[in-house]
Amino acid sequence: MESGGFMKGFSRTFALSGALAAGVFVPQAGAWSGGIRWLIMGILFLFFLQMKWSELRVEGRHWWLLGANVAMGFAGFGLGWLSGWRDVAWGLFFAGFAPTATAASVVMVFLRGRADFVVSGFLVTNLGMAALAPFLLPMVLGRETPGLFWHVLESVRVIICAPMAAACLVRRVWKRAGEFARVCGDVSFGLWVAALFLVMANASVFLRGHAEVPLGELVWLAAGSLLVCAGNFALGALIGGKEFRREGSQVLGQKNTSLMIFLALTYANPLAALGPTFYVVWHNVWNSLQMARPARGGKFQKPKPNAKPLTTDWHG
Repeated sequence: MESGGFMKGFSRTFALSGALAAGVFVPQAGAWSGGIRWLIMGILFLFFLQMKWSELRVEGRHWWLLGANVAMGFAGFGLGWLSGWRDVAWGLFFAGFAPTATAASVVMVFLRGRADFVVSGFLVTNLGMAALAPFLLPMVLGRETPGLFWHVLESVRVIICAPMAAACLVRRVWKRAGEFARVCGDVSFGLWVAALFLVMANASVFLRGHAEVPLGELVWLAAGSLLVCAGNFALGALIGGKEFRREGSQVLGQKNTSLMIFLALTYANPLAALGPTFYVVWHNVWNSLQMARPARGGKFQKPKPNAKPLTTDWHG
């Protein structure tokens, strides 16, 4: 059984670009941003139904990506310091320092790569940054950051562990659960489009609420976060090498910006939170361009061994 044909060709591109635009121009939807985590958990549940747990392992590249994650945080801080505004330096630090987003594995599923590599990267970067942040953030902010480790750990526990446990339970009682998940590509993609719409709406609300920020600082934060975003995707691809180019790029490039916005608001100030907020826009635009590529006449790379596509006809 194949997935339906709705998310093919032009329809897929229109859905992605439409979600981005609608989120910007319908900021009222930001009131529903609490649903983002449930949408992501739903997609991850379908992914975990297909995943072979024996393939989930940490390797040397993951530690290099963790080190690069720390380095890009300080690179962002240095870039922001050139502006002469302390808050810009803080904002770009939070944009670069953010660990891998939960949704990174979802995007890798749609790109037909090794999502298990990205899941391992998520765990390494989130737990690693949680352990390192209490020592590194005070160096940047000049103040203590109590409870930081538990904030990050809670994100991992709820968003990753809950759908993982549910998938394990369903697979135990229903042997064909994996086959069912593999034909739900359109459902998963639809959930992703909805999540993308809410993410952009939430970012739009946040940016509109800080219209009083000097234009110069906004330009520095927007342009600086774009440079940090491009640097992350490029450096991640380099670390991933030929075998895991897409995966490494996604692990380092797609950030847990929601966590960083929360931490910036808690330990710095709202202006610093604009750094990861702009980053939300840039990494989602890039991901949308990647996923819409076939509709523009291009082709995805061939699925890698053990890749976990959520649809049987993703090439369209």
